[in-house]
Amino acid sequence: MNPRYLALQALGSNRRLAVNGLTANSNISESFGKQVFNRAVMQKMLPREVYKNLVNAIDGLEKIKPEFADVIALAMKEWAMSHGATHYCHWFQPLTGSVAEKHDSFIDWNDVDQVLEKFNGKQLIQGEPDASSFPSGGLRSTYEARGYTGWDPTSPVFLWQGGDGMTLCIPSVFFSWTGDVLDTKIPLLRSDRKVSDAVMRLLELTGISARFVNSTLGCEQEYFVIDRHWRNLRPDLVLSGRTVFGTASPKGQQLQDHYFGSVKDRILYYMQDFELEAIKLGIPVKTRHNEVAPAQHEVAPVFERSSVAIDHNLLLMELMRHIAIKHDLTCLLHEKPFAGINGSGKHCNWSLATDTGINLLDPTDTPENNTHFLILLVAILDAVHKHSALLRASIASAANDHRLGGHEAPPAIISVYLGDELETILDNIEKTGAHKRTTSKGSYDLNIPITPHLTRDYTDRNRTSPFAFTGNKFEFRAVGSSLSPSFPMTVLNAIVADSLNHILDEIYENLKSNKSPSKQELAKAVLPVLQKYLKQSRHIRFGGDNYSHAWEVEAKKRGLPVVKKSIDAFEALISKSSIRVFEGVLKEQELKSRHDILLETYSHTIAIEIRVMIDLFQTQILPAALKYQSELASSLALCQAQVAASHLKHQKSVLQKLITAVEKGIETCDLLHKKNAEAEGISSLEKQGKTYCNSVLPVGEQLREIVDELEGLIDDSLWPLPKYREMLFLI
Repeated sequence: MNPRYLALQALGSNRRLAVNGLTANSNISESFGKQVFNRAVMQKMLPREVYKNLVNAIDGLEKIKPEFADVIALAMKEWAMSHGATHYCHWFQPLTGSVAEKHDSFIDWNDVDQVLEKFNGKQLIQGEPDASSFPSGGLRSTYEARGYTGWDPTSPVFLWQGGDGMTLCIPSVFFSWTGDVLDTKIPLLRSDRKVSDAVMRLLELTGISARFVNSTLGCEQEYFVIDRHWRNLRPDLVLSGRTVFGTASPKGQQLQDHYFGSVKDRILYYMQDFELEAIKLGIPVKTRHNEVAPAQHEVAPVFERSSVAIDHNLLLMELMRHIAIKHDLTCLLHEKPFAGINGSGKHCNWSLATDTGINLLDPTDTPENNTHFLILLVAILDAVHKHSALLRASIASAANDHRLGGHEAPPAIISVYLGDELETILDNIEKTGAHKRTTSKGSYDLNIPITPHLTRDYTDRNRTSPFAFTGNKFEFRAVGSSLSPSFPMTVLNAIVADSLNHILDEIYENLKSNKSPSKQELAKAVLPVLQKYLKQSRHIRFGGDNYSHAWEVEAKKRGLPVVKKSIDAFEALISKSSIRVFEGVLKEQELKSRHDILLETYSHTIAIEIRVMIDLFQTQILPAALKYQSELASSLALCQAQVAASHLKHQKSVLQKLITAVEKGIETCDLLHKKNAEAEGISSLEKQGKTYCNSVLPVGEQLREIVDELEGLIDDSLWPLPKYREMLFLI
């Protein structure tokens, strides 16, 4: 029997699987942070002085004192073992775009007949995984293997449940023996400090009290879920995360009935289980719903400090994949697992907040003093305008290229949406040097007696904008669903800090030595500077339809970078302006290493997909096509012995169409094999990437068109691959 039909039979036998005894009725507040070495646990288990030092380290105010390391390590070990942990690991984020870990047990030899559980401060603070096989972009050779992990106290230590046990996971940074940065965490933490220093200058100027500032982040994670039987029958999904072949389902997302629709029970069971596991890890998941495309969904957390939010996002993605298996499901995090319908993004909602809880991008948080908001807003506009190419590079990947610019994804042109009210305020400042609120937050009366008046926001939303202000934060919608948000947020922090410092330098120059200006004096010093920078950055602001072709034409007129393909975006990483803006975050050779790694990853990603296409065509598609062709030919031969040839005209045309498609498929597959071999032989990373993009991929798309045509011609019982209509709707 066709494996597809066997998979279809298996669908009916699926049942809900409990995860660790949790149910939908579990008490979330009691479960929250249960597997986290959080402040409550620390305060209970550590001496007061040690606890205070550790909390200050978490806030970035001081380092862990060496004499306290053993005490902290002992408390962690005792807490972890009380929850069943037998091993520990330094959990870090190398330049693979994922996470890494090396597990060590707590045991140590006591004598020949006995072992003891031990874990000391040295083991907590620093580890030494082999660094030779992680991407380094030329910073290290294979034989230069030594690399170090270092505990990052700003991110909570947690317990990960896997297999039948627990592992104590210590969030860490990763660097080489030479001190070169080999991860995404170090630059993120450095950029956070850089933007904090710049914003603290602003707060000092505007009289807002704070000890430090953090960037904050909330990641809206989109994903697809399909039955695991379908995925296992699709080598392309197994090896590349997306379908390289597949014709559109008769029904897709045309009716938009899936968006915010009722969640299927099986999916809801899955959502509940991974959310409850996330809650135990201290991940504040809050929102879940169906997305636009069939089988597509979204989960979103509450805002957190960026570095913690990114750790939590990476953990959440791992949980989603891990828990899906327990439900005989597969979670697809690729940006475009299915052609012709919406892809998946990771909408990164970014802001800046003080340690006292003020959201600096919320103009209502300090209504009596919004000067800081206007200065910060203008600095962000200036940063995005000057470094839009760098922002585009930060979200560049072969996978994201399939998504950007199509089916409700933002285009590969970076622009900023502010909304009518802010646009009016900034226009007034630019033209007159003054500002005033022109609209107010109103309400709706829907003329329904039982419905109270409903609040009307200051401005509308623009879902087509890649970088949109949404009332108290900016939403960077162009980040891909499978990507770590770390590098895009590092770039955002670095460029905003740079622009803000330039603006503040000019404001302070206008103030001369006046360290305590009145409101009038401050306004006189600030407004001319804001006028200047608003005029310079005006072209980055756009409130219309970013999906339209007219915007692409307009963007080119404005001189904005229109970089449709990622292979053309990577170059911005090593431009002079990028090297300068990354001072104190990454050195020039470290930026160059990331440039080279992204190029190499781009080519490898496409090469894998191409090899999968060739293999699938030769071993599954072609045999099915030839078998059906033989059956059709035999049927026609029998018919010709019984009826006149003129009566078989249309049947012959079906066979001829099939023969033509098969011939074209074989010819195109051979050409694709040749093109791929040529690309693989190119030594230059940049030239190889461009060859894959401009020469290999177009032939791959031609082969896809042929295979998708064959899918519509061949007997359904012979077609070997699960079809879109099955994967997207049968679950």
